[in-house]
Amino acid sequence: MRNLMVIKIAAGKADSLGIIAGSLCFVHCLITPFLFVAKMCSVSCCASAPTWWKSLDFIFLVVSFFAIYRSTINTTKNIIKSAFWLSWLSLCFVLINEHLQWFFVSRYAIFLPAFALIFLHIYNIKYCQCKEEACCV
Repeated sequence: MRNLMVIKIAAGKADSLGIIAGSLCFVHCLITPFLFVAKMCSVSCCASAPTWWKSLDFIFLVVSFFAIYRSTINTTKNIIKSAFWLSWLSLCFVLINEHLQWFFVSRYAIFLPAFALIFLHIYNIKYCQCKEEACCV
């Protein structure tokens, strides 16, 4: 019985972590163009982002993977599980494509899967959590 309580608590925290990671990822993606413009205006020799800034993309991706993994274990709706993984794979593809530049994708394309993940975590907290102890076993 105690293990079931730990699973329920961990599920809520995974969704909260996913919301925080998704929101921070969104803010990171939103302010990046403004930082590049400010940097190009102040320093003309280096127009690329610092390595630590570029690595934030993949840190958010890894954090969101674990949040989604944990959330999908405890969700009650299979469609939400599929939507989580589809959104994460879309985010992963857009990020990798952005860094490797396989083909042109608008830089705004990253916002759709990021918003989807935030929405899915909020929806999962509100509507898809186990109400009974036996459903998460």
